[in-house]
Amino acid sequence: MSQRSNELWSYAEIARHINVQPDSVRNLRRHGLLPEPDLTDLGGHPRWYPDTIRAWARNRPGHR
Repeated sequence: MSQRSNELWSYAEIARHINVQPDSVRNLRRHGLLPEPDLTDLGGHPRWYPDTIRAWARNRPGHR
């Protein structure tokens, strides 16, 4: 699957995808349970490609 550089997810988009609050996604990252960001924007905010998060979400233990 190809990635489009203008399609990157923040904590909010990840939260919507896995049906949790954005703070929960931040906690996952803090505990090393989220993949490393695909890039960091100019403001220093982490961003992920949707495919990165979709693959991670599919393989999360106990989550389908």
